[in-house]
Amino acid sequence: MARIKNIELPNEKHICIGLTAIYGIGRPLAKTICENAGVEPSKKVKDLTDEEIQKLRKEVDNYTVEGDLRRDVQMSIKEKMEINSYQGVRHKKGLPVRGQRTSRNARTRKGKGKVVANKKKVGK
Repeated sequence: MARIKNIELPNEKHICIGLTAIYGIGRPLAKTICENAGVEPSKKVKDLTDEEIQKLRKEVDNYTVEGDLRRDVQMSIKEKMEINSYQGVRHKKGLPVRGQRTSRNARTRKGKGKVVANKKKVGK
């Protein structure tokens, strides 16, 4: 059972996929980390030796991941909101930030639909 950055890696997965359980590590970065640490990416997490886990830990320490990355993202969002940039205003209003349309969708950001009074369709 490998533990890197206080995250339990799934035992039954390849190390290349298992590393993606850590926030901030995707497939390409996981592959790079495996290559730099000298660990076979297709090896299962449960088959790793203590020495290989140490190499992976040391390699992951070179990148901003987990708590530090989450904090950085939150700080940049807060900064945009403080300077009233367009993206910051969208964050404040709870609307999509990256140019998506809002007339039809955007329910993830806008929440459940609100009922508007006197908005009945005219029947024939």
